[in-house]
Amino acid sequence: MSTVVLIGAQWGDEGKGKFTDYLAQSADLVVRYQGGNNAGHTVIVGDQEFKLHLIPSGILYPDKLCLIGNGVVIDPEVLIGELKALQGRGISTGNLRISNRAHLILPYHRSLDNCEEERRGANRIGTTSRGIGPAYVDKASRAGIRMGELIDPVEFATRLEQALAEKNRLLSLFYGAPGFEHSAIWESFRQYADFLAPYVDDVSVLVDRAIKDGKNIVFEGAQGTLLDIDHGTYPYVTSSNPVAAAACLGAGIGPTKINRVIGVAKAYITRVGEGPFPTELNDGIGEHLRRTGHEFGTTTGRPRRCGWFDGVIASYAVRINGLDYLAITKLDVLTGVDKIKLCTGYRYRDSLITEFPASLKALGECVPEYEEFPGWSEDITAARDYEDLPVQARNYLERISYLAGVPIALIGVGPRRDQTIIVADVFNG
Repeated sequence: MSTVVLIGAQWGDEGKGKFTDYLAQSADLVVRYQGGNNAGHTVIVGDQEFKLHLIPSGILYPDKLCLIGNGVVIDPEVLIGELKALQGRGISTGNLRISNRAHLILPYHRSLDNCEEERRGANRIGTTSRGIGPAYVDKASRAGIRMGELIDPVEFATRLEQALAEKNRLLSLFYGAPGFEHSAIWESFRQYADFLAPYVDDVSVLVDRAIKDGKNIVFEGAQGTLLDIDHGTYPYVTSSNPVAAAACLGAGIGPTKINRVIGVAKAYITRVGEGPFPTELNDGIGEHLRRTGHEFGTTTGRPRRCGWFDGVIASYAVRINGLDYLAITKLDVLTGVDKIKLCTGYRYRDSLITEFPASLKALGECVPEYEEFPGWSEDITAARDYEDLPVQARNYLERISYLAGVPIALIGVGPRRDQTIIVADVFNG
């Protein structure tokens, strides 16, 4: 038995879906533990592309149990749309279970999200406007509605009435926005409840049983370490905890049950939205990475900001998450780049620092210190062993590993399942 947490080691969009899907081959359970439909995983199987937002990447394997944990916030309309889309493509969804403790995103959450972004003006966060933040606010203020209450018509009607009394006042008096009718939400959400009720279960119990039965389990987070609400570039962060420790909270297990933590990082780095980005490339190389790496958001379609790999961030992610290994994606995107730079530290005023600063102001003043590596021109998309890679690529990866302080277990050389180099067995390593 082995339990593996797979997290994003950068600003999200690292390609976690590819490796979650790959590891699911050897797993019995795949558990999504936080976030909402503000995240997205793209998985390539043969010539088919699947874009997943709420459903765990393991859903493409009919014999894997896929769980959405209590740490996830769920928009039922989006989830049902995703389920129907998969079913329409011949994918079985009978292996999905949803935590009865997971909180709902309701229409007023999306409205509040939009209103708050407009109110911030030039100081906007750059949210996806999916209602995720307001849903987590309600969860923390003990005003949320959970999946278990959605499938209880009497309880849902009562909780919705209480919520709307507050939300409609807030929308009208503070934002000058229209409110919502109880009957309209009730009608649509009763249909959602009927559809989703067979999937609702106690996920914590299911995970505990699997652990006791010696099963292999993959816990997948959304977003990345630098979008963590506690440890990310606050306030330009998400509203939950993507870091590895949250797998325990978001799935309902204790920390002693986690065996291994893998951090996924691109061979370069990207970010979406506002906030400082020390190694950002606003030049032809940045545009090359964006175009070649198809760097547009799975959920929003927004172009991603691109930059050189940041060793300070990698080291920080190792420390915050307790990483055992790195998994590097999109190494093939760097093919053809003559000179590749790697950030080894920041010049901050008169000092060279190698620890990621908490202050957003300080981060904005940091100037990256680079090492330069010769690139390679060989097509590496057919490489399946580490020794198949050009020596320049291996030297670059070995320097990344050294700066991060952990070995590299997996290397992605293309988007497909089979375009993966296995350096270490993460389940038995």
